[in-house]
Amino acid sequence: SVPTPLPLIQCCAPLSDPALTEDEAKELEAVFKALADRHRVKILNRLLAAQGEAVCVCDFEAMLDLKQPTVSYHLKQLLNAGIVTREKRGSFAYFSLDPAAFARIRDLLAVPVHAIAA
Repeated sequence: SVPTPLPLIQCCAPLSDPALTEDEAKELEAVFKALADRHRVKILNRLLAAQGEAVCVCDFEAMLDLKQPTVSYHLKQLLNAGIVTREKRGSFAYFSLDPAAFARIRDLLAVPVHAIAA
């Protein structure tokens, strides 16, 4: 007897177009790269604890036990990724979180409603 062929079954539903554009993916990549360092994560944690108040670069030196040029390098990475803002007060630089950056990250990572319903 000849075996009866099994019907073809599609294993998965076809994927819809990606929710992120290439530019949005690059934007998130820059954020994740900036946060892919324990020192920068500690800086972020300190800024979150400051609840919107600006923190002097010298405070990060003591907290991280790093020299000023190294701390400045880490802060520049966060600044370039748009996570923090910088202001000069005399000869000192103060940093704070950019609230718009976190709203943007949240929006980029948000799961579209239609994806949940599927």
